[in-house]
Amino acid sequence: MRNVPDDVVDRLERMAKRQGISVNAVAIRELAQASRVVDNAALLESLPQRGITMAQIIDNLDESRSAR
Repeated sequence: MRNVPDDVVDRLERMAKRQGISVNAVAIRELAQASRVVDNAALLESLPQRGITMAQIIDNLDESRSAR
């Protein structure tokens, strides 16, 4: 891989070996996953407003997790 720091290549190689796939496949998968977050803001803006704050969502998640 060109222009990729050695430590990053080393980690990608370890990931690939553990998963039995090529370094290239790991790199493409990781880049695809990382690039998806670019769309998050647009997705959130397209959702209808329900008057629910982020704090309420987090509280609700915390509450449901502690109920398990």
